[in-house]
Amino acid sequence: MKAFDICVVGEINLDLILYGLPQELVLERELLADGLALTLGSSSAIFAHNLATLGTKVSFVSMIGNDALGKIALERLTAPGVDVSAVRQSQSSTQTGLTVILPSGKQRYILTYPGAMFEFQYSDIDLNHVRSCRHLHLSSYFLHRALRPQIRELFREARAAGLTTSLDTNDDPEDRWDADLFQVLEHVDILFVNEREAPRMAHEEDYARAIDRLAKSVRILVAKRGAEASICRSDGNEWRAAPPSVSVVDTVGAGDSFAAGFIHQFLKGSELQDCLAFANVAGAYSTTKEGGTEAFRDRAALQNFIQQHARRGATRA
Repeated sequence: MKAFDICVVGEINLDLILYGLPQELVLERELLADGLALTLGSSSAIFAHNLATLGTKVSFVSMIGNDALGKIALERLTAPGVDVSAVRQSQSSTQTGLTVILPSGKQRYILTYPGAMFEFQYSDIDLNHVRSCRHLHLSSYFLHRALRPQIRELFREARAAGLTTSLDTNDDPEDRWDADLFQVLEHVDILFVNEREAPRMAHEEDYARAIDRLAKSVRILVAKRGAEASICRSDGNEWRAAPPSVSVVDTVGAGDSFAAGFIHQFLKGSELQDCLAFANVAGAYSTTKEGGTEAFRDRAALQNFIQQHARRGATRA
């Protein structure tokens, strides 16, 4: 028996979200927001928190600074039952990361102070701890500057130990999308992408060609598409599933919640079309409150939402 269903390796920080900003941000002007939220942030931590809330046994491997932000982040992670015994504290003066998000219509400005995530490296990971899990997931590939040169080795070790694996690269701040990523994909079972990332990752201008290329690089490709029907490709088969319609409050973390829903069902042994349908439910639910985890802190509302929408199925294309 494995100690945990999944080991999530990734970054951890808080999100500071300011709502109601003017359309134009003017230098040297004191601009006013009409709302604020301080929530658990970062793709990896949002994914881990929401996955644990769904009932999966999650262990989180990361690094924080010796500061109040790190303590708050760990408190938020442990609340739904995430194991944080493998989270390291930086030995330097580097602080825990913070992301400032400024929503503007349907889009948003995102400014991140990486903090301790830039120091987190391969030697900070206990591989025996990783091997005690059934599955390995990593988010924010391009933000792990110290770890990135050995991410391929991490995935290779996990695969050799019998773990299944998944990767959600998120954005590349330098917009380079270097080829070393494809070396990692050799050891990835499930790759999550969105409509902006896929063409850049595949170095294809056309979205359909990008999906075709990426689908040949991994066993399972899952395309997150917001309010549009999501896509899952595997072994020449394709499924599509539309998300439930909801009154959207905030889309921050919706993609991470989507991925959590997919992996939750995948680890239960569900068919891929059922994983995709449930992923849409989880992603849609996360948008009903501000931030990426606030909706999932209400377990009763989550279960009610799942019961209302879980029967939505995926169709084969």
